[in-house]
Amino acid sequence: MKRREYTVSVTRLLPAARERVFACWTSAEHLAHWFGPKGFTVHSVQADARPGGVFSLVMRAPGGTDYRVRGSFREVVPPERLVIDCCAEDERGVEQLEEVIRVSLAVEGKGTRLTLEAVAGGTSAKAAQMLAGMEQGWSETLDRLGDRAKEKNP
Repeated sequence: MKRREYTVSVTRLLPAARERVFACWTSAEHLAHWFGPKGFTVHSVQADARPGGVFSLVMRAPGGTDYRVRGSFREVVPPERLVIDCCAEDERGVEQLEEVIRVSLAVEGKGTRLTLEAVAGGTSAKAAQMLAGMEQGWSETLDRLGDRAKEKNP
């Protein structure tokens, strides 16, 4: 099957301190509350935010389907930059989609300018389906990040 690729580039101004937004990306406790599109829940997450450290989670869609993501942090420059290599797997652990997520955080006024570039690709029919929803998925995910980052909890 032909390899398909898709890139999402998004910039958001978040009403939260850069350190808080960085913590939301690097703490398992935070990731469990916001990672994934609207209606998704995260019921398993590991985050060891250091180069080579694990990035792993299981997201559950509103219909009950689980989506497994596993990978590692490639670059960690607190509180300004992250690069995460990961792949989406099916329920048997077979890789369906590879993705590189690049996140840059800059102070802007009283908030944080987040710039995200996610490059994903794969050859399976499931990969094509995932790529088709990538733009909306990241948009909804970053909405949830913004909500989490401005909350008062730790």
